[in-house]
Amino acid sequence: MPEPALEERVAKLEGRVSGFEGHFEAIYQRFAAIDKRFEAMDQRVERRFDALDQKISRHFVWLVGIQVSVLLAVVAALVGG
Repeated sequence: MPEPALEERVAKLEGRVSGFEGHFEAIYQRFAAIDKRFEAMDQRVERRFDALDQKISRHFVWLVGIQVSVLLAVVAALVGG
């Protein structure tokens, strides 16, 4: 079997490489879409953590307020009694 000419071999390789370019472009597009999804998910998680932080802060203020009220009631009972 005779060896293919250099031009034929180069043409065959060029055809294969041009096929790879389309595949690489599709991979890049999929990674870009995944990156956008992760960014959106990160923003949603950040909003949830912010809401949770605000809720915990409100509950802490209520807890401290109740404790101060109970302390004042106990002191008033001891002083008055």
